[in-house]
Amino acid sequence: MTWMLHQYTHNAELVETLAQRIVEALLDAIDERDRASLAVSGGSTPVSLFQALSGIDIPWSKVVVTLVDERWVAEDHPDSNAQLVRRHLLCGYAAKARFVGLKTDASDPALAITDVEAKLRSKVLPLDVVVLGMGEDGHTASFFPQAQGLSEALESEQRICCSIIPPIAPHPRMTLSLSALLGARQLFLHFIGAKKRRIFEAAKEPGLVSELPVRAVLNQSEVVIEIFYAEQD
Repeated sequence: MTWMLHQYTHNAELVETLAQRIVEALLDAIDERDRASLAVSGGSTPVSLFQALSGIDIPWSKVVVTLVDERWVAEDHPDSNAQLVRRHLLCGYAAKARFVGLKTDASDPALAITDVEAKLRSKVLPLDVVVLGMGEDGHTASFFPQAQGLSEALESEQRICCSIIPPIAPHPRMTLSLSALLGARQLFLHFIGAKKRRIFEAAKEPGLVSELPVRAVLNQSEVVIEIFYAEQD
């Protein structure tokens, strides 16, 4: 089994434990090579986790923060993951962390892949900690069911990031590839609620990855993914 499930009744209880686990992993990386990297997801689920992390005093100036994925919108757009991270994570003690976003001035994420990969190689990699989320459609990162670009994002071993066009969700996306995510030293999946628990139960069984793309991270043998699930917020 390449995943471990940690279950909580309330998300606040979960967040306290997960924040400490993330901090421990970052401190281990700083002790080893005097720097650490953290890739986080957007959406509403991680906001309380971001706030908890920002209140923990560690050498954040030695931490670089990036995104698991990003909507191709300006950073001042309400859908921007970068804006979410700046507002809720890169504040308090964590204001000293460096941030490397995935959005560029290119009109399309497909046109920015080479530049973004070069930036990630020089400023972020290797990844120490990745925190994924999961949608009620079974997506994680921007691996949306039946999305344009999904196959390359899941199958390419050379790509660090890929362009994704979801079939329903708004905005083209830039996402880290599955290969890049599985290269992290510590991989977490954080989700809340009974609907998502049912998706998780379905996804951990064999089936088409294109239907429930979170299967790609659950049913692999490269790295153990620790799942933090709360029954309610």
